Amino acid sequence: MNAIDLRGVTIGYDDSGPSAGPPVLLIHGHPFDRTLWAPQVAALTETGHRVVTPDLRGYGRSGVTPGKVFLSDFADDLAALLGHLGIDEAVVGGVSMGGQITMEFQRRHPQLVRGLILSDTSAPAETEEGRQFRNRLADRLLAEGMDGYAGEVIAKMLAAYNVEAMPDVAARVLGMMRATDPRGAAAALRGRAERPDYRATLADVRVPVWIVVGADDAYTPVADAEAIHRLVPHAVMTVIEGAGHLPGVEQPGRFNAALLDFLATYVPASD
Repeated sequence: MNAIDLRGVTIGYDDSGPSAGPPVLLIHGHPFDRTLWAPQVAALTETGHRVVTPDLRGYGRSGVTPGKVFLSDFADDLAALLGHLGIDEAVVGGVSMGGQITMEFQRRHPQLVRGLILSDTSAPAETEEGRQFRNRLADRLLAEGMDGYAGEVIAKMLAAYNVEAMPDVAARVLGMMRATDPRGAAAALRGRAERPDYRATLADVRVPVWIVVGADDAYTPVADAEAIHRLVPHAVMTVIEGAGHLPGVEQPGRFNAALLDFLATYVPASD
């Protein structure tokens, strides 16, 4: 792991692989860390891509900013990281909250985007009910820690049937959730509760876009992916069977095959 001080916080990240193919920046969701993308890093580096996988501030090995961290803060951190690494343009993608950070990145830093990957995410602004829920959850995590919450949501993070069928995967996902600093998770929840509507941003996107969703995602179902696809008609959409909210972890073979096909077809290496 590498680390760099950017914008008042230490950001941990991995920078893997050669640089023959277009660089890919992958953004984890809540409450995970950069290792969520391990299966994708392996597949991408084997096919010649440089892959950057950061820990968002407050998560993994990155520093914690207590209070409230907006999606714009995360996006600006990542733009600064690409600048530090000398990357002028990348395919930017994320899952769940990471997908929303990807949309915020497109809104704030479109000149850095060569393509988008939107996995198991949604575009509308948070509802009032959602704002209240996220703020209450932030309070709970600060008071109780991550363990109880992790146990409650594992059967939604993964398709419920995969929790028993894939015990090693479930254990890895639970481990990431339980290791997250509650202060970082709470700050992200409070900021995410105030997220803007990204539908206009998506409607203006002209770069290649891959929309991917687990067939049995309980948080952001296939209907949410279809709504994004209607906003971005030129996008490619893939539904991953046998997966819930984290198809890249639950079905890495299927996910990676579709990802590599998207990159090879729509985002070829520069001449």
